[in-house]
Amino acid sequence: MTDSTIWPDRRAFWSERRVVVTGGAGFLGSFVVERLRTLEPAAIVAPRSREYDLREREAIRQLLADARPDLIIHLAARVGGIEANREHPAEFFYDNLMMGVQLLHESWRAGVGKFVAIGTVCAYPKLTPIPFKEEDLWNGYPEETNAPYGMAKKMLLVQSQSYREQYGFNSIFLLPVNLYGPRDNFDLHTSHVIPALIRKCIEARESGADKIVAWGDGSPTREFLYVEDAAEGILLAAERYNSSEPVNLGSAYEISIRELTELVARLTGFNGRIVWDTSKPNGQPRRKLDTTRARERFGFVSHTPFEEGLQRTIAWYERQRAVGLT
Repeated sequence: MTDSTIWPDRRAFWSERRVVVTGGAGFLGSFVVERLRTLEPAAIVAPRSREYDLREREAIRQLLADARPDLIIHLAARVGGIEANREHPAEFFYDNLMMGVQLLHESWRAGVGKFVAIGTVCAYPKLTPIPFKEEDLWNGYPEETNAPYGMAKKMLLVQSQSYREQYGFNSIFLLPVNLYGPRDNFDLHTSHVIPALIRKCIEARESGADKIVAWGDGSPTREFLYVEDAAEGILLAAERYNSSEPVNLGSAYEISIRELTELVARLTGFNGRIVWDTSKPNGQPRRKLDTTRARERFGFVSHTPFEEGLQRTIAWYERQRAVGLT
């Protein structure tokens, strides 16, 4: 059965739209662009940073003049794990703020029909009640290690709501939980927890090491969303959602970092010890989203079971290592 049979309206929505996907060559962006191609829009433009530095207003204006988009999906971001956020808080704040705020403003000025802004679960307060509900976004300050990044992305929500109220600009704001999957960043210095653990376990297995070191004490919990599911959620929202109320995108599956580490070790075939370095930060104590709004407003439900998604991710990374691409 084809997508057009399941969703007869989907290609009709995209067929006359010129779409810009910032960050379209990145981890999430590459899957959004792939899925978008199957929906056959009039044009897809995925600008590269070497051609258009989105921190610069003139570069944004040039992109909009060149691409003439009807719809923008803004995925471009400076991202990284706890260590990268701790070492570069100013850049994480400035780069993300300037890209987002200027792009949304110039898109409004240029008459773009719709703007899809991608936020982050890091925008939530450190001690948000579980599950995280969208109305809790302003009930405290984010967890300190990634607050600059979280706050910079959160400003897009304020801007979206302000521009809708004053100008009637159709912009939406989505809050994906932690993503994982093939094509993720496996650099131990800048990666997030899942690719870091996969790499550590595989390298330890291959070298015969008897242990790996994991950060913190393993007690925090996280929710993870498979990248292809996230891409589908973003495109469904782009098609069907027209409000500046924020919307969570997640899987609603919560797992502790300790359980995650043990699972990755098992799936990668690493049989050694796991040593917890408690001198390193845990990050936010718990993360689990309420995904009711996404289901009710635009019909998004994640479909990839967590262990299956991990197996796909590990298999992809093993293939990359086998041909010397990592």
